[in-house]
Amino acid sequence: MVGNCFTVGVFCVGGALLSLILKQYCSEHSLVLSLAVCSSVFIGAVVMLEYPVSEVRDIFLSAGINESYISAMFKALAVCCITHISAELCRDSGESAMGAAAELWGRAAVVVISLPVVRGFIGLIDKLL
Repeated sequence: MVGNCFTVGVFCVGGALLSLILKQYCSEHSLVLSLAVCSSVFIGAVVMLEYPVSEVRDIFLSAGINESYISAMFKALAVCCITHISAELCRDSGESAMGAAAELWGRAAVVVISLPVVRGFIGLIDKLL
């Protein structure tokens, strides 16, 4: 695992250095390289997390937690990751306002995704009272 982290770190630093060099000549190619590196790492992370996600899902299901709540949690996590990467790419390309807009959209999406969980929590409190 440590070797994989080191490899990904070297890949990202190398991509960042190459992107920095490319930015001097053609900023569009630099952005495309940044997108390619981020996409590659994101896909690798999704593949790597497949087993732990299924284990967490099994643990939650054995604890009696509703499947829709588990799904909402993973959707919110995915929205957070995608939003953060998108916002940072916007900031790196000099568009801070677009980065802030992406973060705002991500926050709103997490609120919408979490509404069923909040509704279930309120219903549970109502039953207890």
